Amino acid sequence: MSAGTAKVISPGALSLVQDAGRLGYQKFGVSLSGAMDTEALLLGNRLVGNSPDCAAVEITFGGAELEFSQETVIAVTGGDLDAKLDGTPVPAWESFRAPAGSSLVFGGPAGGMRAYVCAAGGIATEPVLGSRSTHAGSGLGGLDGGPLKAGDELPIGEPSDEPSALRIPNGLLPHRTSQLTLGVVPGPQQDAFTGDGVSVFYSSEYTVTDRSDRQGVRLDGPVIQAVGDRYDIVSDAVVFGSVQVPGDGKPIVLLADRQTTGGYAKIGVVASVSLPALAQAAPGTTARFERMTVQDAQAAARKRMSDLLETPLEDASPARAFSLNVSGQIHEIRLPNQPDPNTARTIQVDINGEIELVAVEAIGD
Repeated sequence: MSAGTAKVISPGALSLVQDAGRLGYQKFGVSLSGAMDTEALLLGNRLVGNSPDCAAVEITFGGAELEFSQETVIAVTGGDLDAKLDGTPVPAWESFRAPAGSSLVFGGPAGGMRAYVCAAGGIATEPVLGSRSTHAGSGLGGLDGGPLKAGDELPIGEPSDEPSALRIPNGLLPHRTSQLTLGVVPGPQQDAFTGDGVSVFYSSEYTVTDRSDRQGVRLDGPVIQAVGDRYDIVSDAVVFGSVQVPGDGKPIVLLADRQTTGGYAKIGVVASVSLPALAQAAPGTTARFERMTVQDAQAAARKRMSDLLETPLEDASPARAFSLNVSGQIHEIRLPNQPDPNTARTIQVDINGEIELVAVEAIGD
């Protein structure tokens, strides 16, 4: 199977080329950017045999359509945006073959709001400052530095190996909910807020607003009071998950396209294990903040990353089919993948309306 292209028939609301981010340039004022849901990108790349930082197409809210010029192994991860291949629903969190000329179409969000299309070989646009990620605000990366548009053709790299059909085991899949609890490490300017303000932050429910974007999630809810009503600070560094509180007292959680420094006091930093869920939070989602120690946040991040990288993936090959000739009549039998050779299986065969049970001890391909 050779590399081809993915042609953008429609970009939908917003489609971008994203990888793991533009590392090493924040000291020059260059935003990190990269995938909003870093776990979905990593797992999608695992499914198609790519390195974890390969570029994919990030689709927000749906409405996009991609056409593949050649047969391509792909996986769709992240939010459920009702993806269909040539009109047939595709399995989420599972790799499969898109035939040459086939079209992958996304409807609207059924759960989450960002999906990732990972192709074996990765999206092979030209890297800029070591990354293919798109930062539309500065015109860096991706294809022509901005959101994808109809008619764009995305080159797909050569796969390193022939990809297998794989799926993500249930234990690794995200649990979608409209009520989030986000772990938070106290921020570097927590003492800029009153005791009551800190208490309000950790005891209140906030709602994701429609003013949220890739730069940050803006939340509505109770006001967090700053000491002397002073919310401004001398600008200093921000990270993925920094919780700034501007003058209106409502928190903003900074995300992938965040600026490199900020002049609002930071009451906390959302733990990395909570960020993928926040990246998928649609307007109207509610969120509460739960205090964590640095040590607990680090331990949770190490455990999650180990699970993401090391948990074996499941075989998703189609069930094996066999033909059984009974008195001149052909009957089809489908068997599950990789039967345990130490366990005999019993299958049902419908013969002229009569159900017969057949014990199977050894089966050849």
